[in-house]
Amino acid sequence: MNIGIIGSGGREHAICSNLNNSEKINKIYCIPGNAGTDEIATNIDINLNDFEKINQLVLEKNIDLLIVGPEQPLVDGIVDFFENLGVKIFGPNKAASQLEGSKIFTKKICQKYNIPTANFGIFNNKDESNKFLISANYPLVIKADGLAAGKGVYICENIEMAYTAVNEIFGGKFGETKNLLVEEFLTGEEMSYFVISDGNSFKTFETAQDHKRVFEGDKGKNTGGMGAYSPSRLINNVLNEKIIKKIIEPTFAALKDLEIEYKGFLYAGLMIKNDEPFLIEYNVRMGDPECQTILPKLNTDLADIFLSCCNKKLNEIDIEWGKKKSMCIVLCSKGYPETFEKNIIIQNFEKINLDNENLCFHAGTTKKNKEIMSNGGRVLNFVTLSENFLDARNKIIKNINLLNWKNGHFRKDIGYKVIDQ
Repeated sequence: MNIGIIGSGGREHAICSNLNNSEKINKIYCIPGNAGTDEIATNIDINLNDFEKINQLVLEKNIDLLIVGPEQPLVDGIVDFFENLGVKIFGPNKAASQLEGSKIFTKKICQKYNIPTANFGIFNNKDESNKFLISANYPLVIKADGLAAGKGVYICENIEMAYTAVNEIFGGKFGETKNLLVEEFLTGEEMSYFVISDGNSFKTFETAQDHKRVFEGDKGKNTGGMGAYSPSRLINNVLNEKIIKKIIEPTFAALKDLEIEYKGFLYAGLMIKNDEPFLIEYNVRMGDPECQTILPKLNTDLADIFLSCCNKKLNEIDIEWGKKKSMCIVLCSKGYPETFEKNIIIQNFEKINLDNENLCFHAGTTKKNKEIMSNGGRVLNFVTLSENFLDARNKIIKNINLLNWKNGHFRKDIGYKVIDQ
């Protein structure tokens, strides 16, 4: 079977690496991929918006299954395009992808189906928003409605910060925005919760704890993710049952009432407060770096899981996991998430210790004249499986130090809450 993986980040390298171990896979094509996927697959440089050109590749290379990593092509309708052509593709369709593409769409579902979430207001212009902010309670959260690459969320401690958020969102920082969301600030601890669905049934797909802030101690600006560990320290059988009954099942019921089928990964960003789950947001794909953290724990053939979803036979497959804990630390370009240099050579890969339990997934990398260069903010993802999180973190930091990339920075405290408890 020939596979096409759409995307170029650490998530896609992790998927590619896992599928590369499957006996069912003959050839893997990554569109466009990165320097890491180039080692185990064939990279094809096609713009992710060019569905026609991707289809030409599908026909030329006899690709049997497409797997979509990032959210933008899902929101743009890539699944609908290929399903209409009879091509197997893993991911939710355009209607289902509104769960991530429009935070307001999701909030209205929460409101109608009594899904626990933060109280909210919807505003469609700057004046109306600013008038509300005068009498609002702080801190509060302001979000751009559409996709914003994980960066369109502002936690505002005071009215000045809130005014800045409103000005930037309506000023076009995240593209054209017709609406924004103002939410109450929920206190508690965040958790990433994943399920996978074939449109008829769903199965859980592990949990993780993500570290979004750029600096240690969860300080500084939000990023796409500086590291993660799995499983979440918060998960237990009672909480798992609450999440399914109060959040996941009502969401799928809402989509069914709207005659929307959901096939693919669903990522629930949750806030856990006093052992009760609240939905912060949905993503319609695996998280990044959670995917890199979770997939190395998977014992079931990932190709079988993807195919079972596309064939509506997920209920016929058992998803089995290893017992070891997993951690991922992201090595970023200096300056990220603000301005940073690109095209910086990364050397010393031969010095790091890699095996089945110590992995390095590429994210913002490219290959030029046989040299591996940085071309993004989040550059490499180091992952280790271990019996305990402290050992995993120590091994990762040792590998990062062996790489000794002078233009990189990373957080040394990933997992500090679970390690220090």
